[in-house]
Amino acid sequence: MGFQEAIIRSYDGLADRGRVEDLERRCEVGPSERVFLFTDTMGDPICRIRSSPMHKMLVAELDNQLVGVIQGSIKVVTVHHNKPPPNDQAKVGYILGLRVSPLYRRKGIGSNLVSKLEEWFIDNDADYAYMATEKDNLASVRLFMTKFGYIRFRTPAILVNPVRYRPRHVSSNVEIAKLKVEEAEYLYRKCMENTEFFPHDIEKVLGNKLSLGTWVAYPRGELRDFGVNGHLPESWAMLSVWNSGELFNLRLGNAPLSCLMYAKSWKWMARVFPCFKLLPSMPDFFIPFGFYFMYGLHHEGPLSGKLVRALCQFVHNMAATTSENCKVIVTEVGGCDPVRHHIPHWKLLSCFEDLWCIKALKSEDRRTNSVHEFTRTHPTKSLFVDPREV
Repeated sequence: MGFQEAIIRSYDGLADRGRVEDLERRCEVGPSERVFLFTDTMGDPICRIRSSPMHKMLVAELDNQLVGVIQGSIKVVTVHHNKPPPNDQAKVGYILGLRVSPLYRRKGIGSNLVSKLEEWFIDNDADYAYMATEKDNLASVRLFMTKFGYIRFRTPAILVNPVRYRPRHVSSNVEIAKLKVEEAEYLYRKCMENTEFFPHDIEKVLGNKLSLGTWVAYPRGELRDFGVNGHLPESWAMLSVWNSGELFNLRLGNAPLSCLMYAKSWKWMARVFPCFKLLPSMPDFFIPFGFYFMYGLHHEGPLSGKLVRALCQFVHNMAATTSENCKVIVTEVGGCDPVRHHIPHWKLLSCFEDLWCIKALKSEDRRTNSVHEFTRTHPTKSLFVDPREV
């Protein structure tokens, strides 16, 4: 019998939803030597891309079974930060959620899914395609970099901080205020519009129901006005919060023995000795949990590092008091951004070298090697990570 090739087609919500959810449950996220994370999309397999301006999910069928999925989104972002507008913008396609059933791997299904999604990007006039993976995920690195010609261009850090029983201390010398959506949009366009991968439709991100708000921190007592004609303090910091737990949950399926023993030990001590709840503890990641994603971090001035830390502590306390499901706070920052040293995180849960790879899709860009501008350009300190693509 000859080799049967998988059929690649668009996702059908009515026919495929249950099968895609079942596939997600059977596929791990993350390299096996570290940790398995399983996703629960809570009845909406395209939840991670639904808020994007354009999105697509493809599925692969073989032997009357759904054996693979891939998702993609398209948006306009800032890419060449040294060029004047509008030449600093491009339409980019983002690849995420590539899953192939464990029993059907190494049959070319993943490659076919990527090829078909790239065709959709090209049909919709995308200039580039990019994806993110862990540097230790060798199968993903080989697929995209070796077979499809993607080029490594950024290595941001994913920082994860558990939500604990005890509220974190926020200095009384720091004032924290919530901005209106229009104020936040103005500040982001003023301060971060030239940041790599800043989304052209930032107002839609900030106005999305999953965006819980934007907060600024500044030294108490300083005059400030964050409006259009306002006066900014010498030192200040800003971030926004996205409630990813409303879209999908995660569950730890495998972890180092030390992590497992630590979590179980603290759970037992907190039950037997209530006073231990006052000490730092690790949440139970072995049941489904949600998370907050901090995005759009910006800071200025000599005291800005302390102000960033104060904002992070504020977000932690907000999660601890308003959400029963939120067990971690996550953010992603540029690999060389010094602000990472001011963001509370656990090394055990964080990834300090996420790998971003990019590829030119248009023939003229391939001829001029425009994609190499990303690799020749020294990475900027700031990097805007769109919460719609987490």
